[in-house]
Amino acid sequence: MKTYKNRNDVPLNEKWNLEDIYSSLEKWEEDYQRIEQLADKLKTFDGQIQDGYSLYQYLEQKEKLSYIFNKLYAYAMLKTDEDTRVSDSQAFVDRAKQLGVKISSSTSFFMPFLLSLDEETLKSYIAEEKGLKYFEEDLLESFRYKPHVLNKDQEEILSRLGEALSVPSHTFGMMNNADIKFGDVTKDDGEKVELTRGMYAKIMEEEDREKRKEAYRAYYQPYVQLKNSIASTLSAAIKNNVSMAKIRNYPSALEKGLFGDKVPKEVYVNLIESTKKNIGAMHQYTRIRKKQLGLDELRQYDLSVPLAEGVKPDISYEEAYETMCKALEPLGEDYINILKEFKSGRYIDVRETPGKRSGAYNLGIYGVHPYILLNHRDDLDSLFTLAHECGHGVHSKLSSQHQPQITARYSIFVAEVASTVNEVLLINYLLNREKDKQVRRHLLNHFIDQFKGTFFTQVMFAEFEMKTHELAEKGEPLNAEVFSGIYERLFREYNGDEIVFDEEVKFGWARIPHFYRPFYVYKYATGFASAIHLAAKILEGDKETLQSYLEFLKSGSSDYPLELLKKTGVDLTSPYPIENSLRKFRELVEEFGNQ
Repeated sequence: MKTYKNRNDVPLNEKWNLEDIYSSLEKWEEDYQRIEQLADKLKTFDGQIQDGYSLYQYLEQKEKLSYIFNKLYAYAMLKTDEDTRVSDSQAFVDRAKQLGVKISSSTSFFMPFLLSLDEETLKSYIAEEKGLKYFEEDLLESFRYKPHVLNKDQEEILSRLGEALSVPSHTFGMMNNADIKFGDVTKDDGEKVELTRGMYAKIMEEEDREKRKEAYRAYYQPYVQLKNSIASTLSAAIKNNVSMAKIRNYPSALEKGLFGDKVPKEVYVNLIESTKKNIGAMHQYTRIRKKQLGLDELRQYDLSVPLAEGVKPDISYEEAYETMCKALEPLGEDYINILKEFKSGRYIDVRETPGKRSGAYNLGIYGVHPYILLNHRDDLDSLFTLAHECGHGVHSKLSSQHQPQITARYSIFVAEVASTVNEVLLINYLLNREKDKQVRRHLLNHFIDQFKGTFFTQVMFAEFEMKTHELAEKGEPLNAEVFSGIYERLFREYNGDEIVFDEEVKFGWARIPHFYRPFYVYKYATGFASAIHLAAKILEGDKETLQSYLEFLKSGSSDYPLELLKKTGVDLTSPYPIENSLRKFRELVEEFGNQ
């Protein structure tokens, strides 16, 4: 893996081009001023919307403001993520957040006003002003929130608290990305170097167990040292969420989290219960891992090392991109052409550099194009991450092309479907073309581990979120000891009794950014289950499923997520998709164990 000490050393074609958003900082500043003016103008509508025309004028101006603000905020975020240590970039994000608070305050009157109307009055406004047809579904959908919207003064107060409520998430983000320093690890030549996340992921797959142990302890060192500070931020985030659920009259924080997507609580609970009922295959895989590694004691730092001996392919970025495009050919020529455009158009930031945000993501910007952040390490994991994020990217691009702004942004609930279909098609492509027994074994092992990470681990996280929020709702204390106790119990339940616990295991909660976006991670698992079904149908040559899937990618938020999936043949209100994916996992484990 090639490492870069400075962002300037990275080839231009492996860095995203933010000039597609703003050609200069002056242009960003101009939009900042425009948004301030538009926000002030929107506030003048308070008390002045009395007919269809004035309602349309307000909504049109608000959508215009949203379009500009989304570009402005995206640019600031992407620029900051290039190097989270740069204070000038952080200042841009801070200013954008402050502007967001001003917009929220300027528009906080609207929802209470809208819900003060009776439905017949609203429909008469829509009938008299043809421009409101564009906003009709969105307006009528708002009435679903009527029990959860406060009066105008209360909504304005809450809008002013918006930035303060995001402090726990922001604080953890700064600690995790900018401040945390991992311990040292020993290179092959004996030199001590500071561990990075990219190095950690790589070392956890190495055969040398002592190196894995050293890296494991170095990685967890700052999280253990900061456990109380991180527990304080996580506790505050959970309590804020619980408080907002109570203030807005939701039965629970979980139901508040599910409300926007119109997902019944039973879908969430069924996901956890069905997974735990079928957890035996996970425990079997843990036993297989212990046996094949020849260990008396299996520990957490043994859970990522490949079980196929001597197989550890290096895959360059260029090769990874070419392989991905070939693997995704079943999705059609138009899909592949979009992928080629991502690369040639510099939509992707490829390499890990000091200070760069960790992990990977896709950010779709309406009216521009998607941007994808990677920390590519020239290995199999990076190939899968590339396919995963490009799935999000194509989803963003097609939804933006085929939907108006108001319905172009798809729900997070359906987002993981597009990314995981790509991963399933990729592993199928690799397995079908590989004849070497050891390499095939390595790929099968990799797919099982991907399954474990995308499905089982996310369900475990989802249960952790549910349990911690329930404690907060009961007024129980939330601190490092409580978090560690819950996390350790769940880790044992999901992974089995074969693992001997090091002290660090129970602090796994301290390193998870998704916990600051409550009731989000379960969507990885439901998305994975949906993708298993869709990918299988597409690979069978089912043209109807392929067509419905491509239409799904163009649909944005034009319908509720569960309804969009039903149009592709996936019904998550039934247990079948979850049970089907768990059956597939069991088959994979049995096949792997018999080799």
